[in-house]
Amino acid sequence: MSRFDQPNEETASPPVIRPCSAHDFDAMLAVVNAAARAYGGVIPADCYGEPYMPAAELRGEIAAGVRFWASFEADVMVGIMGIQDVDDMTLIRHAYVRPDRQRKGVGSRLLQHLLPLTMKVPLVGTWADAWWAISFYERHGFSLVAPAEKDQLLRRYWTISERQVETSVVLRAGPSAWAGGRGRVHVTATSAASCDSAP
Repeated sequence: MSRFDQPNEETASPPVIRPCSAHDFDAMLAVVNAAARAYGGVIPADCYGEPYMPAAELRGEIAAGVRFWASFEADVMVGIMGIQDVDDMTLIRHAYVRPDRQRKGVGSRLLQHLLPLTMKVPLVGTWADAWWAISFYERHGFSLVAPAEKDQLLRRYWTISERQVETSVVLRAGPSAWAGGRGRVHVTATSAASCDSAP
């Protein structure tokens, strides 16, 4: 039995996506750490712990400029995704969907909502072993960058350890995935368990 409140699918209104506020913090943290359990036994053991993201780390990400949006179904938070402008790039950060709402289009709707908000090239970093996250972004018009370039990008645009640089990949949005804030993304109705790494 899930510890989350359950949306009533028979009577629920259409999903709503809105910016997160301070009042959403506890729900955001719960979504992240529930979804991130998918990493257990997959990513390197020295990169995984529970909780995956402590409250202090999430506060730090917000303070560093990550702006989060959440998807709500019947007023229940079911997924989150953030964007962070760093120099000439926009990073897609910390995309997570509740385990009981995965593969229902939540992640796709969040990405559709956020990509048109940026005038900069979107990048996303995730664990190299998180094949489901890589596949998610590839279906949405992102492509893996070459290993040498990903190391440069991770060191320039993310604040992470060398261990994370070694064990992560970077994907870049192609022209079909975004249009400088004016285009639309055409995607399939699927969503990943957790689409972003510690980067």
